[in-house]
Amino acid sequence: MLLLYNGRLHGCSPDQTALAIDHQRITAIGSDAEILHLSAPGVAQLDLDGRYVMPGLTDSHIHLELYGLSLGLVDCATPTREECLVRVKTRVQETSPGEWIRGHGWNQNFWPGDFGTATDLDRIAPHHPVYLTDMSLHSAWANSLALQHASINGNTPDPDGGIIQRDAAGKPTGILFENAVNLIEKIIPPLSSPRLKQNLLAAQQKLHQFGITAVHDFDRVPCFTALQELDQAGELTLRVIKGLPVEQLQEAVSVGLKGGFGSFHLRIGTVKMFADGALGPQTAAMLMPYEGDDTNRGTLLLKAEEILEKGRLASRNGLPLAVHAIGDLATQEVLEGFAMLRAFEKEHDLPRLHHRIEHMQLLSPQNLEKAARLGIWASMQPVHLYQDMTTADRKWGSRARYAYPFQSLLSQNTQLVFGSDAPVECPNPFWGIHAAVNRMNRNAQNGQTPWYPEECISLDDAIKGYTINPAIQTGWQEDLGSLEAGKLADLLVLEQDPFSIPPCDVYSVKPGMVMVDGTWVYRADQ
Repeated sequence: MLLLYNGRLHGCSPDQTALAIDHQRITAIGSDAEILHLSAPGVAQLDLDGRYVMPGLTDSHIHLELYGLSLGLVDCATPTREECLVRVKTRVQETSPGEWIRGHGWNQNFWPGDFGTATDLDRIAPHHPVYLTDMSLHSAWANSLALQHASINGNTPDPDGGIIQRDAAGKPTGILFENAVNLIEKIIPPLSSPRLKQNLLAAQQKLHQFGITAVHDFDRVPCFTALQELDQAGELTLRVIKGLPVEQLQEAVSVGLKGGFGSFHLRIGTVKMFADGALGPQTAAMLMPYEGDDTNRGTLLLKAEEILEKGRLASRNGLPLAVHAIGDLATQEVLEGFAMLRAFEKEHDLPRLHHRIEHMQLLSPQNLEKAARLGIWASMQPVHLYQDMTTADRKWGSRARYAYPFQSLLSQNTQLVFGSDAPVECPNPFWGIHAAVNRMNRNAQNGQTPWYPEECISLDDAIKGYTINPAIQTGWQEDLGSLEAGKLADLLVLEQDPFSIPPCDVYSVKPGMVMVDGTWVYRADQ
């Protein structure tokens, strides 16, 4: 047994300052006197010295395999293309000829002169295939050797749902959009199983340092296999809700896999589908063209009827859908599909599953109430605001009024869960909380106006997006999401009380200690 006392407990009354933990769960919450009364020989005690205790935080949209991989990639999140090329050149000088150079994080919207080219990379890496994914993971930049390895040339047709950018002569420029990235990704040598597990453990350690104790992961089969092996070996301390790619839905159903199957550290979650691209490369599907480009409305990858088709099979097997939709057209199409799926569930007396839309970055005003009416969860990433505000204003114009419409959705009683989409953005949940509450950059100067302040939400609502709401969405509310007797002892001890500091400083909050199953998985002092 472990007794924590002299603290401030999130969601508890002021006189409840202590808690008891035994057999992986919180067994009692009360005053210092009440909890210390449980002490006996061999019972450990920890004086919290007035520090703030929160339930463990959940990142509700992450790519664990890619995040673990990104920790060792070239960091391409630079203010200029030239600086990115310098970083790639440094990695080239450290790497044997012929080996792949991987990088992530570039955003051409912040670079003077738009996208880079294969020729730019050829100058610094003529003997290495180079492949650099953009921040959104919806486009990539490759050099000529990488294009050659993938047999991409002027005669290569665009794949379904993808675009190979070409110059005036029809030659590939080195930029690939959406499904076209698969032409290269499928020929990059896969990670060995030991290396993949090593990357996942590194990602787990990093996430715990941020205060994250649970994640909703959307990477694919190799990641799922590695997570199972880590769970069986007792090395998986994160709680992972595992999304299944829609391409594997039939296989999953054929072997009898049901939603919610698994252990307390690895459980089946949703079936993932894609309705469009992303804002960064302007492939998010729009009702009207992007500002300054009357020919571009993005790429719609999914129709409402397809959501119904896949949803019938998924719903019959207790598997909720999680559909990626960023543009206002994509979100509208997905909501129409969910409306048909809700009718199917009702007609066949099926449970009203917790289906969700991933990102939901932009809605048209007439669609704001539909998610709540249909009982669809909004899985959003507030931390993306830091990068997207400027691009949204420039590419969406006045439509950006309903970009990241947190408060508008809450006022309609739409349920929100928050995440990072790491490695698209840093998974620090306190950055996400800060973005949802303040809607301005972390380095904003005093007096700066929030970006569409009507959509700011309270600190309490933002925290719910990382705690109790994800627990409810996944059916884990009896075990996770709040500090209550009987729930699993997943918690963090903060050096600062987020409710006692200026809201603009919330991004700086850091956990001093993080616990999962009653065991410390991170301590800043060790």
